[in-house]
Amino acid sequence: MREIKALEIENAVAKLCVKANLKLPQSLEERIKECSLYEESQAGKSVFCDLLDNIDAAKSENIPICQDTGMAVVFAEVGQEVHIVNGDFEEAINSGVAKGYTEGLLRKSVVSDPFERVNTNDNTPAVIHTKIVPGDKIKLMVAPKGFGSENMSALKMMTPSVTEDEIIGFVTEVVSKAGSNPCPPIVVGVGIGGDFELCAYLAKKALCRDVSKRNANKRYAELEEKMLKSINELGIGPQGFGGAVTAMAVNIEQSATHIAGLPVAVNIGCHVTRHASVII
Repeated sequence: MREIKALEIENAVAKLCVKANLKLPQSLEERIKECSLYEESQAGKSVFCDLLDNIDAAKSENIPICQDTGMAVVFAEVGQEVHIVNGDFEEAINSGVAKGYTEGLLRKSVVSDPFERVNTNDNTPAVIHTKIVPGDKIKLMVAPKGFGSENMSALKMMTPSVTEDEIIGFVTEVVSKAGSNPCPPIVVGVGIGGDFELCAYLAKKALCRDVSKRNANKRYAELEEKMLKSINELGIGPQGFGGAVTAMAVNIEQSATHIAGLPVAVNIGCHVTRHASVII
């Protein structure tokens, strides 16, 4: 049994909150550069130039890539041979979020109650997804999620008789209705299968996958490409000004489901679909 102090978890989460908000994943930055080369519209090309300048400015000035530094979503894979000492696991994560957002001078956007709307002033509580895995390590991934894109997401409980074309149509319709609101070019996370809540979780988790990697299952990899093509045929373009690139990637995560259902969830990520991870 390996002991890990709660303070170590807190400090790791704090650093990840800052890192994720200041620096894009390498694969996404490269994808933005790649897409800028084959964007056809002049307005779209101009937007891509601005996005790349913004990424460089965030690095050089050590400031957030986007003013909406998001609600902290934390994916934790905890080894079953780990013993967390000197504190509570979830309290350590929330303390880390509070430290990262306060000391990192990140915008605090979380309110304590959906109706009362009182800001918690430290961006807690985080949304925490914990999975117990073999081993004696903890993998932490922090994915700050802005709500310009989050608000455009959707879930539909489909039936087993639904066709792939109908699923593609649903995903494309969600993006079409979103228009410029999620700050395209976007990354689209799609969850297929599971039940109501697992499907949404899969869509969010899909956004954390390297955008250069396709689904390991050939059928779903092909479906990702078909969805991407369908979405980009909408012509919404960068920041909604029209163009060839509305989405830079579609990532699908799938799971077993019930014989009577086929849930599909769409979680949209803006052009700064952020996440950072560490293993302790």
